This record gives sequence, structure tokens and C-alpha cells, in this order.
Amino acid sequence: MNAPTLPPRRPIRELPDALISQIAAGEVVERPASVVRELVDNALDAGARQVTVRLLAGGVRLIAVEDDGMGILPGELPIAFKRHATSKIGNLHDLESVATMGFRGEALAAINSIADCAILSRASGQTEAFLLDGRTGELRPVARAQGTTVEVKELFYSTPARRKFLKTDATELAHCIEAVRRHALARPDVGFAIWHEGKVVEQWRACGTDLDFSALQDDAETSTALRAQQLAALDRRLADVLGADFLARSIAVDWRSPSERPDGSGASGRQVRVWGRVGIPDAARARPDQQFCYVNGRFVRDKVLTHAARSAYEDVLHGQRQPIYALYLDMDPTRVDVNVHPTKIEVRFRDSREVHQAVRHATEDALAAPRAQAQTANTARTQSDASADEPSAFAPRWTNALQPTPAQPASALYSSQSPMAFHAQEALPGHRVSDVAALWQSPVSAAALPLGQENALAASPAAALPQGDWPLGRALAQLQGIYILAENAQGLVVVDMHAAHERIVYERLKNQWASAEEGQNTRRLASQPLLIPATFACTDAEAATAEAHAETLQTLGLEVSAFSPRTLAVRAVPTTLAQGDAVELARSVLAELEQVDASTVVQRAHNELLATMACHGAVRANRRLTIEEMNGLLRDMEATERSDQCNHGRPTWRQVSVKELDALFLRGR
Repeated sequence: MNAPTLPPRRPIRELPDALISQIAAGEVVERPASVVRELVDNALDAGARQVTVRLLAGGVRLIAVEDDGMGILPGELPIAFKRHATSKIGNLHDLESVATMGFRGEALAAINSIADCAILSRASGQTEAFLLDGRTGELRPVARAQGTTVEVKELFYSTPARRKFLKTDATELAHCIEAVRRHALARPDVGFAIWHEGKVVEQWRACGTDLDFSALQDDAETSTALRAQQLAALDRRLADVLGADFLARSIAVDWRSPSERPDGSGASGRQVRVWGRVGIPDAARARPDQQFCYVNGRFVRDKVLTHAARSAYEDVLHGQRQPIYALYLDMDPTRVDVNVHPTKIEVRFRDSREVHQAVRHATEDALAAPRAQAQTANTARTQSDASADEPSAFAPRWTNALQPTPAQPASALYSSQSPMAFHAQEALPGHRVSDVAALWQSPVSAAALPLGQENALAASPAAALPQGDWPLGRALAQLQGIYILAENAQGLVVVDMHAAHERIVYERLKNQWASAEEGQNTRRLASQPLLIPATFACTDAEAATAEAHAETLQTLGLEVSAFSPRTLAVRAVPTTLAQGDAVELARSVLAELEQVDASTVVQRAHNELLATMACHGAVRANRRLTIEEMNGLLRDMEATERSDQCNHGRPTWRQVSVKELDALFLRGR
């Protein structure tokens, strides 16, 4: 047998600078949009208040980025195209606390190695501008106002193989617009304009120009008024860039981490602030194309942030729908590493668990408040402009007999003596008006309750709101034993009674579970041993996770142990999931444990079990309810967090305005 022929020996040698720059360009410049991103980064770092991007052929023939920033001094222009030349960092401390968009000093050199580049700049305080040719190094005076223009012509002309991978001009243009749009969402104080083939294709005017978003030093001393101005400026920019519909179907977020860490230690650096807007569950889309995360003003793609935002929507989204959000995370720069990838779109956090919890809690808190409350507040503001002598077109059409007097509590309207309740009794012969609390008693036996409390599903008293402040209005009737029809200030409210009650019971069970045996680690899900263990071939990561998190798996009711070096055996599963696929269940839990904190997985498993119990314990369809019971359900919906969606993400109620009803019957035409 002949010995294999060895390749000829080649000497180790240093690569020429031109080849090094072209290799770096392969990491930094993927397409014209990459160049646009890098040049706009530099413009923002220079303090620009207006950035204009001019493109030809989708950016392949020409990319010109103009700004009105501080400019570059003539003596520094020749250095700008050199590798690792930058004004943004000078030592290791600067690198560990980067507060600018760019810092690596690679972009201009990489771009200049694969395209024909030029820089035209006039520095602050200078009387004339200078033009530097990136190919020849020639520097000559020209005319220009203060600021900088970087021109990039014939991208990839020196690497024609890379040019073949580019898409059509329309596709490349769309990517360039998306790159600028991401910057625009982070800097409402800066105006942006995009020109293509001599025509304006996008333009976003600056708003909140008196606010500095470039180095947002948010801390406990930041005034409430200043935060409100920041949110208002951001709202205007979000409406301009993403559309008014995004603003109308989203909720403002402004959350700040506590001064103390969960472990009791003091927080180092400034507090973590999460702000922006998160979309309501109804606004979820089929694709994650409206999910924007920023860390200290930098757009990033990070699994920790994405998972945290998604986990906050766990039990309010239906199916595989994707939420929409624009979230901004402000934190101490020393606690986040942006020097991970040349594109600077990836980051690492010193304490990823803290960041995950911050984003999740901020999003959950925003989604918790029932939206019916906000809708009523908006209507009240609209009606405040109407004349007191003229009834509003949207005023509730309730008879005087049903209007409570100041001395009469609202609950008195739903006594058995009210005309509405009397009519309901006539319509439902043999069904008496029962106590509201009786509706909430679940058929689930006390032995099945996880907390050992016989009244685990008993209702709290309905919220005592004054007349006119009931967002979901007053119950009128029950339709097909499924829906509750109610009247409020906007018109007609249709409620899915099973879905609404399911959410109410679920939230109560979650609260009871959280408060039971607080401070003790004795809570575990009941498990059922398998007669024949289910084995499966595992990866090294799954085997290591199963060994490291054995106690967590037992808390979840799972027993997973090593059957062989490459095989795991599932010996017990949660009792509630005994009929499911044990192997698939084990794999999914191990995957979760590998990616996120173990306590998060345990909490999710608890919530899924409680959701199953709530579904079985909620009032069923075709159950006849009295007017009193319907109103009790409406009042509890108004006081229950996340009551706009059931546990499976389906809506629990819908509003039909008087205007929409009038349109159905052609009124006013």
C-alpha cells in the first residue's frame, strides 16, 4: 500500500496589507447595506444632526453618506484609511467601556480595499474643506459646509467574485433602507434622508432635537419629565418609521431595575433601564420582521434579549405568532462587551441573567394591565371636549331606571329586583339569580389542587368601580351560551365567557402558587414512573445538561438518567403529561435548560400545569348565566392582569363601536 503523498511544503510568511484588508472586508462588508451601516455609525459618532444617504444601483455603483457633524481635521484625513486607525478608543479601558457606535478602526480600510473611496470633510473651526482620494492618497482643498461626506464607488470592483453574490438592485436597496431605518429608530434627535437614483425614497425628520440620545446617561436622578420627553420623541419617530398602526397597537415601556440585585448585593454602575414600546398580542405577525432590540443605542441581535421578550408573551400569544416590539436597553457600558464580531451586531453581557430578567419583567409589566382601562381613558378624553348639554354619539344608552344614585352602590343594579335582572329571570325559567361567587367555584376537586386549598378557585370580590368607569360596561344578555353581550361608552362589547374565566382562574392560581411556601424549595410537580424507561440517543450537550440539572428535572417531575455514555433514559414524567411523548418532552426541557436559567424553565413548567388546570376549571359553554353573574365576570376581567387574552393567546373580548354598528345599517347616509 503506497504512502499518501504529502502536499508541497509552503513557507510561513506575513500577508501583504492589501490582502489583509480584503480578508477583513469579507467580515465587515457583506453587501452595500454593510457599508451604509458603517458609514452612518461614523456620522452619528461625529455628532451629526442630519444624515443623508445617496445611492445608485442599490448602492453597488455609488454609496455617499453626508453628515453635518464635527468633521475631520486635514492632518488626520490621510490616517483615516489606514487599518486600525480610530479616534474612539486609545487604551484597554476605552475598549472595555465603549460608548460609541464604531471603535474597531477597520471599516474604512476594508471598504477602501474593495471599492473606490473618497472622503470630503470640513472640520469645525476650519475655513475650508479637503478631499482625500482613497486610491491615490491625494489631498486637495474643495468647498463644503462643516461635516463629512464619504463616497464609495463600484463596490467589490477589486473582488469580482464577491460581486456575483449580490442580488438585484431593488433587493440591495431594500437592505440599505433597512440599515438606515434601524439607526433612525435609535436616534429620534437626528434627521435621516435616503436618495436613490436622484429621488427621495425615505425621509425622517428629527424630533426631540433638544434631547441627547447619543450618550444617554440614565440613572436614578433622571427626572420623570425628561423620561417623558424621551418617550414622546421616540413615539413620534416610531410612528414615522414603522407607521401609526405600530404606535396604536403597542404599549409604552419604561422600566428600571431595582437598586439592589436579587442576591442582595448592591448593583454596580447605573441601573438597567428598559424602555420603548411592545405590541399588544393582537398585533402579532407571522414573521419576526418588526422586532428591534437596542443596547446603549446599538441595534443588536442577541438570543438573551429575543428569548426574554418572547417569554414575556408566552401565555398571551396564539400559536407561533411573533410579537412586535422596539426595546431599548440602557446599562453601564462596562457590563456589556460589544467587541464580539466585526459587524458589532452581536454583544455579550457580563450578567445575562440580570438582562434577561430586566427585559422580561419590563415587557410583562407593560402587558399585564387590561387594555379596556386604557380604552375607557381615551374615550373619556374624547368626550371631555363635547358640550355638557348635548349627549355624545358614543354615550351609553342606559335608561334612567338603571342609573345608580350617589347613595346607591353599583352592585345594587344587579339585584333580583332590577328590571334587567327580572327580564333575565323570565328569559331563563327555573334559573335563579345566584351569588356571584358561586360562578367561580370550579368542578376540580380539592384533592386535585396543587396548594391543598379548598377555595383555590374562589373569586375575589368584584372590583368596585364608580358608575361610568366600567371599561367593559354592563351585561345585556348571553348569546348561544358562549358569548356575553355588554354595553359600554364605545358601543357593544362581546366577551367569550370561557376564555375570559379561564384567564381569571389561571392568574389566581399563579398568584397562589407564588405565595405558597414562599422561601422554601419544597414545591415539586407530581411525577409518574414509567413501567419501561424511554431511551434515546443524546448529544454530549444533552448528557451534560441532564447530569448538571438533575435536581431541576426532578422539580419538574422528570427523572432523566444516563443509560449509557451516549444514551439517556426517561424514567418518570409529570403526572399531567403521562400520556405524552416522554422523549420529546425530555429533549425540549433539556434544550431549555441549556439555553436559559433553570429557574425560568421551572416557572414555565408550573405555569403550563396551572394553565391546564384553569382550562378544566373555567366555566363551560352552554352554561346559562344570570345578569348578576355576567357582570361579576366583567368586573373581574377589568381587575385581572392579561385578561385580554386567554391562556392560549386567543382574545377574550372584542369591541364593536357605535360608529361600526351605524355603518352596518347605513345610518346617516
